[in-house]
Amino acid sequence: MELKIIARIRNGYREKFGIPRQSGLAPVLSRIVFEKEYRDANALRGLEGFSHLWLIWGFSANEARQQEAFRPTVRPPRLGGNERVGVFATRSPFRPNPIGLSSVQLNQVIETSEGPVLEVLGADLMDGTPIYDIKPYLPQFDSHADARCGFVEDHEFRTLDVVFAEGVKDLMADADRETLKQALSQDPRPQYQDDPDRIYGMKYADLDVRFKVCGNELVVIEVLKN
Repeated sequence: MELKIIARIRNGYREKFGIPRQSGLAPVLSRIVFEKEYRDANALRGLEGFSHLWLIWGFSANEARQQEAFRPTVRPPRLGGNERVGVFATRSPFRPNPIGLSSVQLNQVIETSEGPVLEVLGADLMDGTPIYDIKPYLPQFDSHADARCGFVEDHEFRTLDVVFAEGVKDLMADADRETLKQALSQDPRPQYQDDPDRIYGMKYADLDVRFKVCGNELVVIEVLKN
């Protein structure tokens, strides 16, 4: 089966570290730019009537790992990275077929020099990720109020309080600062790392953000321009 790339996502996530682990956790604004062959407004006719979309996309940054032999178990971050479960019981990017599925909020459809572009919120995709298909989200069928969540139910999902060291806040635009605050609050660190003295780095757009985490507080200590 041949999968055709119909579009690519555009946002400030330049590397995997720091991207929310699930879609919808941080309302980051992204744009879906279609490949030339699919820049036809007729293909989007009626889409503006839906509030959310499904994106089917490829884990394009995992190409080296895809050459490795199949591994039936993985260590999900939700379990601290020290417990194995079956790959098909997780959303791990290391799968037999590198295909991802995300639900995003449709902000608007806009006309640009690159044809019709979709502005979406809450994507968990790195800049440039290929998109293979787009489908409308239908709450009558896609949402199940009585669904069970397996091992995820037993592990509380906590967010961090994000603060900026004195003088750091003024080094970035308001929009970038709010986006980073939302993303960093999800705690991008590996779950097994909890060193309050360790300095972590996250790239977003043209920014290199350095931060520390102590308890439930994340402090942005430095912001550099790439």
